Amino acid sequence: MAAVLRGSRYLVGRCSKNVDFVFVSTRSMASKTPVGFIGLGNMGNPMAKNLLKNGYPIIATDVFPESCKEVQELGAQIVDNPADVADKVDRIITMLPSSPNVVDVYTGPNGILKKVKKGSLLIDSSTIDPSVSKDMAGAAEKMGAVFMDAPVSGGVGAASSAKLTFMVGGAEEEFTAAKELLSCMGANVVYCGQVGTGQAAKICNNMLLAIGMIGTSETMNLGIRLGLDPKLLAKILNMSSGRCWSSDTYNPVPGVMEGVPSGNNYQGGFGTQLMAKDLGLAQNTATNTKSPVPLGSLAHQIYRMMCARGYANKDFSSVFQFLREEDSQ
Repeated sequence: MAAVLRGSRYLVGRCSKNVDFVFVSTRSMASKTPVGFIGLGNMGNPMAKNLLKNGYPIIATDVFPESCKEVQELGAQIVDNPADVADKVDRIITMLPSSPNVVDVYTGPNGILKKVKKGSLLIDSSTIDPSVSKDMAGAAEKMGAVFMDAPVSGGVGAASSAKLTFMVGGAEEEFTAAKELLSCMGANVVYCGQVGTGQAAKICNNMLLAIGMIGTSETMNLGIRLGLDPKLLAKILNMSSGRCWSSDTYNPVPGVMEGVPSGNNYQGGFGTQLMAKDLGLAQNTATNTKSPVPLGSLAHQIYRMMCARGYANKDFSSVFQFLREEDSQ
């Protein structure tokens, strides 16, 4: 029913027997209607910019007003809180740091669900506990809205270049409507199943990412200690069976690659604190499903130690620097 109620669609058909009514999207046939965007941090900011580049008017808000300046200068309308966003649009994307943030933005005193319109499509691209996504979907359904989880992979670089991968969970009949928006921000938009399955895919991906980054960092450190030039070692790894994303796209060793956080004192990118949070989610779901994840558990411990040692706000690839410092002690 949400597809019927959403303002950007209409019904066409003829009142005669044996003729079916069909839904037709007007989005490709009329001017693009405004989209709400909540959460303009390292990932949300470039994502919102790409929607603007694709001609979608944006109505946005963020708990930190200074985060809104760039998109405002590009034409976005800034409002005070999530409820005000929901009052003005029928499609909203949220990109938030954690489960408690999502719960507050959707169900808090000034949350989306206070003023959400019936038939609204709510897409959450945060990485959170799958059970929270299911709770938000239930709360949205009570208000006549549709909630979908659509966490992302690719990091800030992919967000800026609109090459993110979106893992989408929710009602399959709403996937096409979600994909229209998500395709403006990503190169891959994959339907995973019902609400929560997008989060499940993302948690699994990030657990592997953390394990891979630690392995790459250990390998690079060992090679350097053995006298190998880091650029040469990276080149060899990337033409051999040890090749992975952390070695060929996001190398953690300063000076090996340009345009990655390791070349900028590990500033920007995907924070160590966020990685520790995602690994915590993986641990919780592994416990609930009785799944053995020994390497995931060790990765979680390492990233938690990093947070305690001053790495919380550095990119997660700073695990290379952490290991180097541990060796020197």
